[in-house]
Amino acid sequence: MTVLTPPDDTDRTALAPDLRTLADRAARAWTERMAVRELDDGEYAVTAESGHTYVVDVPDRSCSCPDHRIRGERCKHLRRVAIEITARRVPAPGTRRARCDACGTETFVDEDASTPHLCEPCRFDPGDVVRDRETDKRLVVVRVTDDRADERTVEATGRSVAAYRTNDGYPAGDPVVDAVYLPAAVRSESPREYAFPHSRLERVDDAELLA
Repeated sequence: MTVLTPPDDTDRTALAPDLRTLADRAARAWTERMAVRELDDGEYAVTAESGHTYVVDVPDRSCSCPDHRIRGERCKHLRRVAIEITARRVPAPGTRRARCDACGTETFVDEDASTPHLCEPCRFDPGDVVRDRETDKRLVVVRVTDDRADERTVEATGRSVAAYRTNDGYPAGDPVVDAVYLPAAVRSESPREYAFPHSRLERVDDAELLA
């Protein structure tokens, strides 16, 4: 599991839709070059085009800039933070940046999320039906563990999951997924569980289940 620390600053960029449909402050929120960096407790540092940095508190819907403090306006900094959160350029309040333990891409997870940290395409939940890429058979996920494939030992063989013959070529650092084969998963009260490297399994969509 790798939790990522935000950089001290980021490049100021412009994010512009059709400006003819926007009010003045909304247009500036999109077009001005600003850098948005997450802090703690739902706060964000916004470095404006002028070079000044203000603190936006999303839960409090406030900003430290004069436009908000003195005039009481929903300033461009508040608007820009909302834009960046919606565009998934910065994490929303209550979430943080993390590296997906399966594919390595950057993602956002709940602040109290347990490991492994997985992005949405890689996420398996207990009860999900998955396909074994090696055998094309279907399984039901029991749990996704924080064990690495090269650390979990298969009792029957005395080898790690990564060292198992049919797992050759899958990342040794993959999280281990415990699953049971269908139809045993629904016919038996205590079906045998098998351990797989995460990358060996893929989610089965509803259309495949009905086929």
